[in-house]
Amino acid sequence: MPRTKPNIIVTGTPGVGKTTLCESLIGTIDLKHLAINKVAKERECYDGWDEATKSWIVDEDKILDAIEDELQQGGYLIDWHACDLFPTSWIDLVIVLRSDSATLYDRLKARNYGEGKLQENMDAEIMEVLLEEAREAFEAEMVVELKSNCVEDVEGNVARIESWVERWMGERGEGE
Repeated sequence: MPRTKPNIIVTGTPGVGKTTLCESLIGTIDLKHLAINKVAKERECYDGWDEATKSWIVDEDKILDAIEDELQQGGYLIDWHACDLFPTSWIDLVIVLRSDSATLYDRLKARNYGEGKLQENMDAEIMEVLLEEAREAFEAEMVVELKSNCVEDVEGNVARIESWVERWMGERGEGE
């Protein structure tokens, strides 16, 4: 049975505003926020602890098994810093959020990231690692790069995604 609501990945380097965007969208479109970090914790989808970054290592296979039934139904904003683990058949749009270096640095510092973790994430953003992963894993028309430096960016991104969801549902006769 085809999905009646889209699945949208909101991805990007930690600190670019994925959760902020997803939470802003929840009140405006009829999709559920699926924060993969919370799923990993609640459903014990870990493969160990990384002492260097002081963070859990997520077992991607366990994550996919844990959320497969939900994503098959559709209607999710998937909030995660990676997108290439998701089967393309589960996904309708990939949003890659980007922030300028100064903004991202300040956000990561405010989170008290250690120097190694901070530098790793800054390098990933500068080198466009997650944008390239998205472009390699999904068809070009499915991947959209959006800036996320300020409140006005978030508001504009919300409006753009709302419009896309309305169009997607209208094309399938679900928006009426």
